[in-house]
Amino acid sequence: MVSGVREADGGEGGVATRWVWTAAWPVTAVFVLSNAATPLYVRWQREIGFSKGTLTVIFACYIVGLLGSLLVSGVVSDRVGRKPVLLPALGLALAACAIFASASSVAALLVARLFSGIAVGAVVSAGMAAVTDVAGPGRRRLAALLASCAMVFGAGLGPLLAGVLGEGVFALEAVLLVAAVLVVVRMPLRGSSGVPTRSVRSVPAPSASAPSASARSASASGAWVRIPGVPRGSGGELLMGIAVFAPGITATSFVLSLGPSLLSGLLDTTSPVVAGAMAFVMFLTATGAQFAVQRLDRRTILLAGAVSTTIGMGALIAAVRASSVPLLVAAALLAGAGQGMGQLGGLSLLNSSVPPGRLAEANAALNVGGYVPAGVLPVTAGYLSDAVGLTAGATVFGAVLMALALVGGLVVLTGPAPGQKKEA
Repeated sequence: MVSGVREADGGEGGVATRWVWTAAWPVTAVFVLSNAATPLYVRWQREIGFSKGTLTVIFACYIVGLLGSLLVSGVVSDRVGRKPVLLPALGLALAACAIFASASSVAALLVARLFSGIAVGAVVSAGMAAVTDVAGPGRRRLAALLASCAMVFGAGLGPLLAGVLGEGVFALEAVLLVAAVLVVVRMPLRGSSGVPTRSVRSVPAPSASAPSASARSASASGAWVRIPGVPRGSGGELLMGIAVFAPGITATSFVLSLGPSLLSGLLDTTSPVVAGAMAFVMFLTATGAQFAVQRLDRRTILLAGAVSTTIGMGALIAAVRASSVPLLVAAALLAGAGQGMGQLGGLSLLNSSVPPGRLAEANAALNVGGYVPAGVLPVTAGYLSDAVGLTAGATVFGAVLMALALVGGLVVLTGPAPGQKKEA
């Protein structure tokens, strides 16, 4: 697949552009799994018997696994290479598929979600960095776009497939993950030492995709398990990315965890197809929004993301107060666009300011900042909904997240201009 690549096909990095697209496949495959269970929760809730609060705990177990993975996967990836992190993660994802397919208890769902979260944590750090490595320095904006869109497209495709196939989605997902393993094995990446892990005939692997000596030195220092961060001077970019990405992904997390329950109350249906379709269009909107704004400057992209999330939470409050399905769908679409633009803006800022030898850790830092509120707030809303009702719980959640999105927009407005270094 790669052996016949000519220099003319590879652009500035020496690797064909098709490989940049292919490198994003493992991200898509793992994110299909991340949300494939979403339309099935209502069925499991009915068959196994658990509350809305327990439902959000099952969802949050994924966040726990993801955050734990992010504490180590970015650092390990920058030190020893992308493949040694990605291949075990894909193995865990395959195990999660097997557990989901035979789940008959809350404990099984918790374990499957935990394994899924660990796999996703590895992919958002090492997998997204691998896309940038393959792309080379001249195609970093393309790499950020493809990595970000691969994430949200996979996240949306999973619920749609599950809505149509039911638990059979996990057999199909296993096939997608095996294909991802083959992609990772053949991917033209360099290891942490700078030695190519797979040679490309007639084309030297892009030297810029290997960490520089100074970057390797920075990555090699410190603990292996730690809260991920960014090099000195890139803190402003990280803060701006988190300020918009966090409210956006928290909004989509709420739709994923409690959206089926809201639809059940509004439409009096537990059809997984309906819930899966809403999740799919939410993430399809996230994908489309990123392609639509890709040529705008990064500050504008982030501001648009903050505005979209703010309006989306207003629509969510209106939807639950008026029992309106169209408003709920509008809230989901706006939440998707908010996450997509926040994610693209954040990844683009990091790709432009962080050296390759720290990029996986920087991606991990962005995702830690986003997924912490995405785990805590929907769980809180779930238990609050059990106590005071779904309408009141969703209203409080929407108001809090609307305020956070507004703060995120102010952070972007007052933050350093992209490319302007400011000490972390």
